[in-house]
Amino acid sequence: MANVRHSVALTLEKCRGCTHCLQRCPTEAIRIRDGHAQITTTLCIDCGECIRTCGYQAKHAEADPFECIQDYNYKIALPAPALYGQFDHLDDINYVLDGLLKIGFDDIFEVAQAAELVSGYSRRYIMREDVPKPVISSACPVIGRLISIRYPDLVDNVLPLHPPVDMAAKLARIVALKEHPELTDEDIGIFFISPCPAKVSYLKQEAEEDRKLVDGVLSMTDIYKRLVQVMKRGDVPPPRSKTGRVGIRWAGSGGEAKALSKHRHLAASGIENVIKVLDSIDNDTLPDLDFIELNACPGGCVGGVLAVENPFVARSRLLYVERTMPESRNWDFSKKQDSTFIPGDYFLEETLLYDPPEALDPDRRQALLKRMELERIAGELPSLDCGACGAPTCRALAEDIVRGTATMDDCLLLGKVQATKAKEEDT
Repeated sequence: MANVRHSVALTLEKCRGCTHCLQRCPTEAIRIRDGHAQITTTLCIDCGECIRTCGYQAKHAEADPFECIQDYNYKIALPAPALYGQFDHLDDINYVLDGLLKIGFDDIFEVAQAAELVSGYSRRYIMREDVPKPVISSACPVIGRLISIRYPDLVDNVLPLHPPVDMAAKLARIVALKEHPELTDEDIGIFFISPCPAKVSYLKQEAEEDRKLVDGVLSMTDIYKRLVQVMKRGDVPPPRSKTGRVGIRWAGSGGEAKALSKHRHLAASGIENVIKVLDSIDNDTLPDLDFIELNACPGGCVGGVLAVENPFVARSRLLYVERTMPESRNWDFSKKQDSTFIPGDYFLEETLLYDPPEALDPDRRQALLKRMELERIAGELPSLDCGACGAPTCRALAEDIVRGTATMDDCLLLGKVQATKAKEEDT
């Protein structure tokens, strides 16, 4: 199992040992042990559901502190398009861009700009005859992680192109060095403003594997609080934005798919809906589709746990902002695609691989025997999935018992169930 970098963390002293996160985790990565939650890192996909559902704020996403931008002479902000939906009565995103300069950044490269380019090249990729269909978007890191641990037959369906944040970081550095020849690579700091922990984890993982694209990942909540202090409605900001509706739409579910024109597509958001769609693809029960856009957060990136506003309110605000924008400023989507050429630097350096959690035993024969033991134990448990044992389901408890991290005594209901069955048999 690969050493995956995670940004979802637990504040131990705040955890009360309730089972809210336990029941909501889509990969059963959480256990309640010794009165508090424990996260199994090999199963965690950084979807943020535990953060979203914890009533005690015991889970949080670890982003970089804003002060880290001071380590660089030339600081570039990469605002995710979801940032624009956080502000009430916003009619021009240039207010936000101007505000980023006021709080300390020297330049801005909108992730929405790169999103328009990725949309254009995605259309070309889907046109290729040798591409497995349906193509699944690679923009949400949660989806790639989920497929890699649970859906081995779908890894080849994932779009092998860099997500917009990657390309925004690459292009921002190129532009900065071209426009400011006095700068060196070391002078430039590139900082992504993230709406979710998954993108924090993804970009930090890239850095740990010597493929660093950004120099820091900042929380959208933190940046929002700083921006509202400097954004003034009376000031008319200069026109800095270089994106259009296509790029802005990536903030909400369906925005990426909509740019694919006449290709047959589907969009779903929310981790439970995502899993249902992936199960349908895996079981070959979906109608013929060319492209599937999946977002773990409800409503898309506007629903990330590092965002401030309700996702549906934020999406409504973005629709208002879009009305005066051109369709796109970085790609002519009105032209018929007559080429399948995609520049090499848009392709991911490594394609997605099946990377399942640790097997019950490295020896295949022993693993089979343990699997049989797991089934036997699961049959003896009450199948109520109450969570009182500290595992999300009875089957998960059975696996924990086989792995040696739990015992039958952890099931608080087993004795009562057995007593009830014995009483029924006697009568």
